[in-house]
Amino acid sequence: MPRKFFTVFWDYVIMSLGCVIFCLAWDGFMIPNGIASGGVMGLCTIFQFATGVPVPYTYILLNAILLGVGFWVLGNGFGFKTIYCIALTTVLFQFAPDIDIIKSIPGNPLYISDKILIPVIGGLLEAIGILMIFRRGGSTGGTDIVALIFNKYWPISPGKVFMIVDFFIIASILLVPGKTLQDMVYGYIAMIAFCLFLDFLMLGEKATAQVLVFSKKYEEIADEISLKLNRGVTALKAVGWYSKSDSKVLLIIVKRTQLQPLTKAIKNIDPKAFVSVSSASGVYGEGFEEMKTGIDKKSLKK
Repeated sequence: MPRKFFTVFWDYVIMSLGCVIFCLAWDGFMIPNGIASGGVMGLCTIFQFATGVPVPYTYILLNAILLGVGFWVLGNGFGFKTIYCIALTTVLFQFAPDIDIIKSIPGNPLYISDKILIPVIGGLLEAIGILMIFRRGGSTGGTDIVALIFNKYWPISPGKVFMIVDFFIIASILLVPGKTLQDMVYGYIAMIAFCLFLDFLMLGEKATAQVLVFSKKYEEIADEISLKLNRGVTALKAVGWYSKSDSKVLLIIVKRTQLQPLTKAIKNIDPKAFVSVSSASGVYGEGFEEMKTGIDKKSLKK
């Protein structure tokens, strides 16, 4: 029990720190310099520029809608952590604008005279914050939820999902009086920086991993992975050469984003389990990349 409590507690500590960094990216660098990137935060920021309505109000409203979708598609575990992150982020956005020292404006320690670096730094900080939250099974809501839904069903990286959605959101800043093409370009710089940093930090060069599990409790582990984590498991026949006893080795292919909950589940069942993790590329099939065969999917459904 103490170990499980500490693990859960640490998850929320990391997610909280991620929310703080995410908020710093926006209230420290982006908003004070009149820059709006993508996502729900970008949409709320553009709405604030146009109407003066503070970000927290529209942020919580839009996320309440998307959160309902997240509950339905991604499950209750996802929803609970996301509720926490959305609530904390909303509170931070309520009070952060009053803290002048975090703003990158003239006279402050974080001030940067070259404005083109502002969206780059903002995108980097946002990616770091989102990564810390994603790794612990949470989300700040908005297009984070959309990205996680796409990751569950289609082989597309989170950065690409953000980039497609954000392209149209950022362009809408031209509808705000006083905003120019330059403001839109700054938004795209922030979007590109965020997407590239997120994919680099979160996925790296390999999007999937091959996991081999050696354990006497392989049946319990296989059931846990198959039923609760919804991942496919293959049991391979094996013989321990020292003991000369028959056993089974579990083979699991997972996305990198699912590696942390997988190893946690294995450790909870058998702390002495031997686990081998290796990078995998060119993984094709359900839940991963699709093979480019040129076959029309519509014809298959018929």
